[in-house]
Amino acid sequence: MKAIKYYLGLTLALAAVAGCKKDYIDTSFVTQAAEPGKLGVLFNITQDNTGLVTIIPSGEGVTSYDVYFGDGGETYTKVGAGKTIDHKYAEGVYNVKLVGHNIGGKTVEFTQALTVSFRAPANLVPAVNTNGLTVTVDAKADYETMYHVYYGDETGTTPEPFDTFLEGQPAAHTYKAAGTYTVRVVALSGGVATTQATQTIKVGKQIDLPLAFDDPNFDYTTSDFGGNQSGVTADPDNAANKVLKVTKPGGAEVWAGTTLGTGAGFATKVGITAANSKMTARIYSPAAGLTIKLKLEDHANGANSVETDSKTTKANQWETLTFDFNNNSAGTPAINPAFTYDKASMFFDFGNGGSGKVFYMDDLKMSVPIQQISLPVTFDAANTDYTVTDFGNNSSIDAVDPLNAANKVKKTTKPGGAEVWAGTTIGTPAGFATKVPIAADFAQMTLRVYSPAAGLTIKLKLEDHTNGAKSVETDAVTTVANAWETLTFNFLNNSAGTPAFNATTNYDKASVFFDFGVAGSGKVFYWDDLKAVPAPSSVLGIPLNFQSSTLNYVFTDFEGGNVTVVNNPASGGINTSTKVAKMIKNPGATYGGSFIALDNPIDFSKKIIKMKVWSPRIGAKVLLKVENLTNGGISFEKEVLTTKANEWEELTFDYSAINTANSYQKVVLIFDNGTAGDGSANFTFYFDDITLN
Repeated sequence: MKAIKYYLGLTLALAAVAGCKKDYIDTSFVTQAAEPGKLGVLFNITQDNTGLVTIIPSGEGVTSYDVYFGDGGETYTKVGAGKTIDHKYAEGVYNVKLVGHNIGGKTVEFTQALTVSFRAPANLVPAVNTNGLTVTVDAKADYETMYHVYYGDETGTTPEPFDTFLEGQPAAHTYKAAGTYTVRVVALSGGVATTQATQTIKVGKQIDLPLAFDDPNFDYTTSDFGGNQSGVTADPDNAANKVLKVTKPGGAEVWAGTTLGTGAGFATKVGITAANSKMTARIYSPAAGLTIKLKLEDHANGANSVETDSKTTKANQWETLTFDFNNNSAGTPAINPAFTYDKASMFFDFGNGGSGKVFYMDDLKMSVPIQQISLPVTFDAANTDYTVTDFGNNSSIDAVDPLNAANKVKKTTKPGGAEVWAGTTIGTPAGFATKVPIAADFAQMTLRVYSPAAGLTIKLKLEDHTNGAKSVETDAVTTVANAWETLTFNFLNNSAGTPAFNATTNYDKASVFFDFGVAGSGKVFYWDDLKAVPAPSSVLGIPLNFQSSTLNYVFTDFEGGNVTVVNNPASGGINTSTKVAKMIKNPGATYGGSFIALDNPIDFSKKIIKMKVWSPRIGAKVLLKVENLTNGGISFEKEVLTTKANEWEELTFDYSAINTANSYQKVVLIFDNGTAGDGSANFTFYFDDITLN
């Protein structure tokens, strides 16, 4: 400290001598030094009855310590930061005081009691607390100076690692995996003898949805009642998969069940509402026709509950059962979205006494609501209702592409006896979720068709689903046989004798007529990828900035993701665009997201993709993936983390390793892949300006 004062005095004197010069030495670091704080101390006593104690001070912003040993008045010894000091004590209890100094001369004090005894510690009482994978350990004892704690996860290491702590200054440790461990606390004094105590603990993260049983970080403890018996075991069909096995033995109650987790339930509330009321679980049952009950409740108030039933349809094989809480079990409370449902129990073979039946379960999760069909119609988007409605004796079914088994399509047969006007509505009578985006100056759609012959007329008709008289239809003719081709339908060239296009009509329903005007003869057609064609002046592709008034930014959502184009909620900084895309990750799969199909394959002559992102938090994962238009197995993806919260930043995705021999036409976005969303502000993101660089 004297050296510092001398240095400051010398530099200030030199500055005065050179007063006419503008050069000076900045000493503001002295006055602006961080406040000293968070003082603490550890003691290490030799166990040889000498009373020799090593004092180990610590603190933040501290350059030196005054150490008052507590056994000789107000004298102290100065100790530098990061240094220790030894001192011999007689048996007794001492108050060791530290005064911490920062470089600017500010101080802070701390006092810690020190017990020096040559007797073995007595009355040792450990205090062990767990929180997820973390344990904190404190203790009390008589005649102790300090404690060592061994956490039980490195028992094979010699010497076994330990932490040292003092009473009131607990040690903390995070385990690498969930499990049961024996914590050993050893109390030490200045004598040779020690005293120890052990405590067995179980650690693990609290379970949450979606619930599988494969992550070693989670505590998969279950709570049985009514005589049930459960535990995690191997999948009977796949030894690599962990599942829950539940036995309902002889003598078990008719209401015997198993709470999934401890009494604390899930880490977060189950997002059940009247509009999103379904959950699914995979069940392996010994017989078909058995009732499986699923009950949700508030772990703090079991009266706030809802329960519903489902029946098995298979024996000794897996099936996915759906539990719809809008259909609550007879005589039980109805769903109440105001309640906190954060605990789930499952009742196997409900209503029957135990007889030794064995069940397996896995993958409890929210069932993502089925979305109404919308453009582009690809038949590949998850959780979309791809029901079609035949008329005139047409027959349509789900099928795979005759040239690519990985691609889903529709197969329509116009059988013998079908009307000349037989057709298929693309969807239910409710039509599309939104109006078809065509306009008076450009009104075209395309459909990929695999026809059995060239020269066949294919009619496409649009109408208002609430008023079929408001319609427009146009025709295209196939040019190839037994091969895919893209047919273009121009509604400004309406079919003879039919209403002309009217830009004010709400065209939100489409029907396709294969081999129109000819009676059915068994011809088979495959079809896929119905979409609106953007005006020629604009092509949907990269760069993608959501600013066009003519482009149709249609995203296909899956597993809980939801994308819309909205006004920029935080215009400024690096992004002053008026329009951006908004992604809400609703309850659903951990990989919930959305994709957009571009008009043409992406030109990857440049292989760095940049995207502006607004995230509610730092460290959120952003996955950007590109896929082939018809084969999702042809893809490439990169994931980066956000570094800013509540402001725009530009993220960079390095695509230098992409195979440019492949064609990529879909852009897929998943935020926080691996974590289920809840639809809250914490799972609401914005993105804009996807560019190649």
